[in-house]
Parts: sequence; structure tokens; C-alpha cells
Amino acid sequence: MQDSVTLGELDLALVNALQLRPRASWAELAGPLGTTATTLARRWDRMTAAGLAWITASFGREFSRSRCISYVMIRADPGTRTGLVERLSACPEVATIEVATGGHDINCDVLTRDLRELDIFLTTKVYGVPGVVSVSVLLTTSLYLEGSRWRLRSLDPSQLNVLNRSTMSVGQGTYAMVLDDLDRSLLEHLSLDGRLGWAELASLTGASTATSRRRVNRLISSGIMTFRCEIAHPLAGWPIQASLLGVAPGQDLDRIGRELAAWPECRFVAAVTGTANLYATFWVRDLGELQRVEARTSAVFPTLGVLDRMVALSTPKRMGHLCDTEGRRIGTVPISPW
Repeated sequence: MQDSVTLGELDLALVNALQLRPRASWAELAGPLGTTATTLARRWDRMTAAGLAWITASFGREFSRSRCISYVMIRADPGTRTGLVERLSACPEVATIEVATGGHDINCDVLTRDLRELDIFLTTKVYGVPGVVSVSVLLTTSLYLEGSRWRLRSLDPSQLNVLNRSTMSVGQGTYAMVLDDLDRSLLEHLSLDGRLGWAELASLTGASTATSRRRVNRLISSGIMTFRCEIAHPLAGWPIQASLLGVAPGQDLDRIGRELAAWPECRFVAAVTGTANLYATFWVRDLGELQRVEARTSAVFPTLGVLDRMVALSTPKRMGHLCDTEGRRIGTVPISPW
């Protein structure tokens, strides 16, 4: 990995543009960003080669309503933590892993088709594994915000206005959540590289270019699939990833989740089952900012009590992509909840 490669202002603007339009051509993005298509292609190739940014297919809103999204929080024996992380990183059910402070050492986002598959995963790959001291499992009941909808905020209003006009639309789930082999193949290849061209997808899947385009557009418009542009956030100015587990009265929970999802620091918010019923993650620039975020949370949501505070020491896996200690992508273990 090239430690000398860093992110400049144009790089950050490009990432922000790709968060809005992840499969737009370089020619389409060149005008709003005030540069040339060749420059953008060169910048993106440089960033992806260094693991600083990447685009991946991810689950959409319809998926979150029809599949099981859980958070498995593990307290581990210190001497076995590294081995446990490596073991969990190889599991296709595990989308994201954080090594964190707080009540647990290892926090995993787990995607399965249903509760039965979650039970099989826990029974065969978590419970009874040497080094696992205790396990807590939270189930998502409502997902208010996840990483594909977080924005870098590096563009000015005029640039955002141009790019937002053509942002991918998401339908209302009119496509039944029954996927055939071609759908799954397209999803797998796009999870590795979300900017694969139609001809490349056709070659990889054996379908025609027109069929590949039509199937992908259907997966997007139905809300089954979306795209997310990831970034090595410690190198982009957000070195601290912190999460809060809180509890709020049932009548306040939905309002709090929706309002938190609009905060610029917030990257993830879900209503969950368990002693805590709200799980929120923030990207901040320093620990002092985290303290201010929590103070603001208490002031704006007086009925929300914080039960645990977790600061990520590292994120070895993010939505199927393996990362180093600086957040750079170094490999992929595709998730397979489709």
C-alpha cells in the first residue's frame, strides 16, 4: 500500500459526486466538478488502486424490510481477539466488523435471509468458539440511515443542484424479493466493483448487455440494491467512528431516529431490539466533537438515555471489504444475503 497517496480537495469532491451518482460517466461528472473526464478517471484509478475509495453494490430499502439485519456484539478474551476477527472476517454473513471500546470488543453487522439463518450463524460460528466470553444480539426493527445515504458534503450548492437532478431514484418495492442466478451474479460482481460497465457485466455473467442493464436498473428501482461510495475515512478527515446505544420511550423512538438521520455527523441509525432500542453511529474529527454530539443529543432528545458508548479502534471489514488500520481497502469477502 502506498502511504504517500493522500486525498486532495478534488478527490473529496469526486467521492461526494459518486455518492450521489455512483455509476455516472466521467464526462457527466466533469462539468459539475470543473475538470475533465480524463482527470477524473485518473484520480479515481489512483484512489481505488491505493484503497482510499471504492464503490460497491449494497442492500437497498426493500432489502432491509424483507431480510434480517442484526448486530452481534462480542466480548472476547484479549488473547484471542485477533484470531476471532480473522475468523469472522471470512464469514459471508458478516458485512462489517468493528474492534471497539465499550461494553464489547468486537461488533459485527450480520445480514441473513431470516431469523433461522441468523440462529444457524450464531450456533455454528459464534457460540462456543474459543475466546468468545459473551454475546449480545440486537435485531433491526427500523433502519433510518445507513452508509449508502451518508454524504461527504464536499460540494457547493450549485454542484449539488446539478448532480441531484439525476440521482438514481428508488421505487416502492414492486419487484418481488425473489432473485434468480443472474440477479445474484450481477449483485456479486457489482459488490466487488460498483462501476463495472455494461459490457463488462455482460461478459462476466454471460447475459447480453441489454439484459444486464435492464436487470440492474430493476434491482435499483425496486429498492433491492443500491450503491455506496466508501472512503478511507481516517485519511479523509474523520478519524473517529463512535456509536451510541440508547433507550427511548416507544412513542419517541421513531421521531428520534428520523431526526438523528438528518444530522451531518450521523452515518447510521436503527431502532433495535434489546435493552437498548436505538443504535446510532457518528463520524467525527476528534473525541471532543464526540462529547459535543452526545451533549447535543441529550439536549435535543431529553427522553433518550445513553446506555453505552463505543469508539471504533479499527474497522477490519466494511460491507464485505477488508480494510487496514487506516481504513484503506485491502481485499474483499463478498456478503451473500441475497
